Amino acid sequence: MATKYEAVIGLEVHAQMLTRSKIFCGCSTSFGSQPNSQTCPVCLGMPGVLPVLNKKVVEFAMKTALATHCTIGPLNQFARKNYFYPDLPKGYQISQFELPLAERGRIEIEVNGEGKKIRITRIHLEEDAGKNIHEGIEDASYVDLNRTGVPLMEIVSEPDIRSSEEAAAYLKKLRNILVYLEVCDGNLEEGSFRCDANVSIRPAGQAAFGTRTELKNINSFRFVQKAIDFEIKRQEQVLEEGGRIIQETRLWDTQKQVTVPMRSKESAHDYRYFPEPDLVPVKISSEWIEEIRKTLPELPEAKKERFVLEYDIPPYDASVLTQSKKIANFFEACVSLYHQPKAISNWIMGDLLNEEEIPLSPEQLTGMIELIDKGVISGKIAKTVFEEMLKTKKDARAIVEEKGLLQISDDESILSLIDRVMKESPENVEQYRKGKEKLFGFFVGQVMKVSGGKANPVKLNELLFKKLKTPS
Repeated sequence: MATKYEAVIGLEVHAQMLTRSKIFCGCSTSFGSQPNSQTCPVCLGMPGVLPVLNKKVVEFAMKTALATHCTIGPLNQFARKNYFYPDLPKGYQISQFELPLAERGRIEIEVNGEGKKIRITRIHLEEDAGKNIHEGIEDASYVDLNRTGVPLMEIVSEPDIRSSEEAAAYLKKLRNILVYLEVCDGNLEEGSFRCDANVSIRPAGQAAFGTRTELKNINSFRFVQKAIDFEIKRQEQVLEEGGRIIQETRLWDTQKQVTVPMRSKESAHDYRYFPEPDLVPVKISSEWIEEIRKTLPELPEAKKERFVLEYDIPPYDASVLTQSKKIANFFEACVSLYHQPKAISNWIMGDLLNEEEIPLSPEQLTGMIELIDKGVISGKIAKTVFEEMLKTKKDARAIVEEKGLLQISDDESILSLIDRVMKESPENVEQYRKGKEKLFGFFVGQVMKVSGGKANPVKLNELLFKKLKTPS
């Protein structure tokens, strides 16, 4: 059904970079230390101190620019972005404005089987601000400045996104690229990958954009979708009731599942940008760009295509396996030990994808799959073995021997089980022999039940068919 309005969405992602020290000083960037224990006169903005640019920060941003098809500027310059806030000790943030590190890139996403290109406007470098702490404190707020000066990339998309699903797909793809590059850990909960969403709506078919609202610092893909969906519906309701959208910043309330006003933004904030006088412009030569290009790893899209060609697995499997660099590496380690790519893929996608840390070694998983292939255990028993492996960290063979889970494969034992089931269900045997062949599945299930799931399914089907077809 055609909708009256079309959503227009642009995303601003702030990604903390995985450098050991801050962007302009030698303080640690590690997360979770005691408040205000990782600061120095430089990141605190004391009078008379001078920032020194961390070269690794520039190189990480160059990697990201190349991986997202951006053009890296030969000259980029830092600027002072002036505003006052308790977590900004200098009263300004060192960022980039007129001459960012990179511009005009793209990320290709897929939603509901359809591909789409989302353009990237720019990637620029800046320092992070501190953090205001309000929770658990009465009538006050504390300020932790450990985060001040942690290097950030701001990655700004064009307003090419038209739904919350596209927004989530873009963010997941971008995060995956950054993690593959090892320039950001992508941890949304710790705030090292944060997103602001600019959301507006316009009558379907209209070229001009509507008034936008900015949704700040949303810390999960699920909440991004929920916040955008809510904001689209809220704006539609305002317009339908004859109101007008106010340009403002809104926060997502995770408890109430609504966006709430934070501050009005009727006009663009005047940050009074001017070139940072304490830092010289950064010149990036074509030679330096090529040096960085040579360090790029295999990225998710290329890895996905290679998995399909090299391991002959379906594109869907390859897509799922390459969503995480950790899972992709685990898959390849397994295949190098035991070349059954599809079986390995099935077990990983079914049981290991949602594990924070992979709880098994490649040797353990492939050892269990080999036992299935050799007929030592059945697929059903393998589920039990797998769960026990996760609990005890023991190898599959040891668990099978300890618990007596060996598959029953000899004809005599299986025939004995078949005879028992047939004697207990003479009416069903008679019905089957009269042509009610759907009962075959009933007999298989009953034999598997009395065998404790240990009967070899191939042998069982073969012997049961013969037995039921042979009148007693």
